[in-house]
Amino acid sequence: MMVKKISISFLFVTLITTSLIAKSDEVGILPFDLVETKHSIRGKNGKLNYTAVAGDTELKDSKGKPKASIFSTAYFRSDVKNTSERPLIFVFNGGPGSSSVWLHLGVFGPKIVQIPSDAQAVPAPPYTLKDNALTLLDIADMVFIDPVGTGYSTALGEYEGKDFWGVRQDAEIMSDFVRQFITKYQRWNSPKYLAGESYGTTRAAVMVKELQEGWGSIDLNGVFLISSIVDFQAGDFNTGNDLPFITFLPTYAATAWYHNALPNKENYADLPTFIEEVRTFAMTEYASALILGQNVSKEAFTNVVDRLHEYTGLSKKYLEQTNLRIDEMLFMKELLRDRGLSVGRLDSRYLGVDASNVGARFDTDPSSYAIDGAYTAAMQTYLASDLNILRQQRYNILSGEVFSNWDWLYEGSARSQGYLNTGHFLSRAQRQNPSFRIFIANGYYDLATPFFATEYSFSRSGFDTQRITMKYYESGHMMYIHHPSLKKLADDMRAFLSIYTN
Repeated sequence: MMVKKISISFLFVTLITTSLIAKSDEVGILPFDLVETKHSIRGKNGKLNYTAVAGDTELKDSKGKPKASIFSTAYFRSDVKNTSERPLIFVFNGGPGSSSVWLHLGVFGPKIVQIPSDAQAVPAPPYTLKDNALTLLDIADMVFIDPVGTGYSTALGEYEGKDFWGVRQDAEIMSDFVRQFITKYQRWNSPKYLAGESYGTTRAAVMVKELQEGWGSIDLNGVFLISSIVDFQAGDFNTGNDLPFITFLPTYAATAWYHNALPNKENYADLPTFIEEVRTFAMTEYASALILGQNVSKEAFTNVVDRLHEYTGLSKKYLEQTNLRIDEMLFMKELLRDRGLSVGRLDSRYLGVDASNVGARFDTDPSSYAIDGAYTAAMQTYLASDLNILRQQRYNILSGEVFSNWDWLYEGSARSQGYLNTGHFLSRAQRQNPSFRIFIANGYYDLATPFFATEYSFSRSGFDTQRITMKYYESGHMMYIHHPSLKKLADDMRAFLSIYTN
């Protein structure tokens, strides 16, 4: 059934093969108290004093019975007196089944894990956590949320994890947390934002609807979408769906450019110029050939093969054999097969060596196993040493149990839903809320949520493009692991947020 297939399109599909996957077997553990600690770092504008509050928030059902415990880490600047006007950002990652560790220790939080910027595998420990001078904490408070089944978050009482593992269910419980948080900390009048990565952008779109249209509506000022996936038709390679072949092509081209696999790279001034030409081809001759199918003329077919060869570096014979249709798994294995290498999915700058060079796909994503260990060790160390969170309970960085049990159905039936598309919730939020703005960060080398698919998704559904900020980085899905892109991303988000920080 179509709805069951959409899960192959984003962050978790390659992470699911790593050793980080954990079964959420701590169901029933009671929430711990919140732990408050005081800290100081050197921020962008000098010394920054802040308070961290980490721990569990118990949420109850309509009958007052405990239903879930949500683990979060909140950061408040210590010297701000009037917090009602200070922006508040709720941050989470995707998966589904991922904790918030990546955005927490990668870009937003006051501490950041040091890893190489040159797309090389991170060595074994020890790893270094350093002050994040680029954090937005000087201009906004932040709350990092782990969905049920990730981090220390768990179902309670008569509830099970599966009660919260679905597009709608997840957005509802996460929105419940937001409501309870802004009530407890008296932040109803603060400018409020959601920030999500990968499936977290899907989650953010549904949460916008839940928060702004639900009981006791909460108007939001905007969302930060890092490596966005809101329209799954643009990202899922399913039989009969030709759209992803079009939307992935510019990322194939960027990847071939990076690895010097193009036959005529010297003909192009720079990457953006090259990509713009590929965009035009993808939406014209290539799209036409795919739509015509078996009716495409021999001349047009040959012309498209020639152009695809020029833009991807793949051999003309191989392109003919694929009938012009190359999914991302085929591309990642084929591009550098003659060098005995495969390229990464989350970040195609990374290279891997597989057990066999004749397979159709890589063994596992080299851009995933290159960094996972560092983030995992850093998070465990940070919780204990900096935040005083000392528990025997497993902190689930990633959960295969959550991912494999996810309910992708949001509408009433699979037929009425088709491919999951949550983008229209964001365009409706713009129509209903004149202050609602959207920031989108794209990595040129992201083969999980390609930038052209995002451009496609946000060019329809009635968006007000004047309130959309679209930025690009010469990195992948987690563009912040590339040091120049991290600085640019932080500066771009700071500028987007600055309207409320004057």
